[in-house]
Amino acid sequence: MVDVTNRDRIHALADRIMAGGSVDRDEALWMFHLESQADITDLMSAANRLREHFKGNKIHLCSIVNAKAGGCSENCKFCSQSAAYTTESPRYGFIDPEPVSEASKEAEQNNVTAVGLVAAWKGLREGPVLDEVCDRIREMAADGKVRPDASLGLIDSQQVADRLKDAGLACYGHNLESSRRFFPEHCTTHTFEDRLQTIKYLKNAGIKICSGGIIGMGETREDRCDMAMQLREIGASVVPVNFLNPIEGTPYETMKPLAPMEILKTIACFRFILPQQEIMVAGGRTVNLRDLQSMVFMAGASALMVGNYLTTLNQPAEQDLQMLKDLGLDPDWEPHEDMESDGCGSNDACGCASKEEPVTA
Repeated sequence: MVDVTNRDRIHALADRIMAGGSVDRDEALWMFHLESQADITDLMSAANRLREHFKGNKIHLCSIVNAKAGGCSENCKFCSQSAAYTTESPRYGFIDPEPVSEASKEAEQNNVTAVGLVAAWKGLREGPVLDEVCDRIREMAADGKVRPDASLGLIDSQQVADRLKDAGLACYGHNLESSRRFFPEHCTTHTFEDRLQTIKYLKNAGIKICSGGIIGMGETREDRCDMAMQLREIGASVVPVNFLNPIEGTPYETMKPLAPMEILKTIACFRFILPQQEIMVAGGRTVNLRDLQSMVFMAGASALMVGNYLTTLNQPAEQDLQMLKDLGLDPDWEPHEDMESDGCGSNDACGCASKEEPVTA
């Protein structure tokens, strides 16, 4: 009998995926539970081959602008913008056109494809707030500097999703955040099913989906695996992977950070499960990965959130661009008509919903 090593198994799975196959849940769980440094290094090497096979050397860049800050009615435990917690997060209403135009201009200068409008409220329904959102989207589209994307919480109806599409929105960020099992551990004011329904409305409208989650909230490896499998099922085009950045005043302020190698292994596992999606490294990377940030691409990541996050700082965009140059990678800033591999989305905050425009999900 031939003794099949972990390395042999990892690369056999990668070969199967490059030939058009996929991994099942048991195979994915096996990868999430790899422990030795050598096995994790082999997994990352294979994930890097998958990235190069499906994505080449292009790294998709996008950024966000906080279109409405603070005072969110939802109780997501990771979010400093929740009204349930006392934090130093800023508060302001939906922004005027000028800051959005400035964010678009800065993004264009940094070779960024898309800018996502992100709002701290529960979601959108018909009314004056939706009218204003659609105005900002049209203005960004007409400006032509970058593609307008959005992450504006739960969608109240199919009509709302259709209006966003008519305004020119191509991609909507709506993170699952975690697995179905773990979701009630970090949010009880809306449900996992509410998020799936929002994604259904958006897909029916012909809007591409940017959806991922946060790791490091106390979930298990099984939860991370199940979230990735669910993202494959819903057909997300872009998958932002965020790492908890504990904010003072939130219930997770004392949460112990994950080890960098555990984070890199998770990115590699996501690449195996979601080989053709953009795996985007987003919130929390500077705090959690420190000097190992550049290794996310060797672990299979193909996209990067650049610029500051919603309530926390990132490293300067110029430093990110230099990092890509040093690695021989190219920022993919040309917009794609089919949007299969473009999108926006970070979830340094929940992007849930306002007291000004409450929605009954």
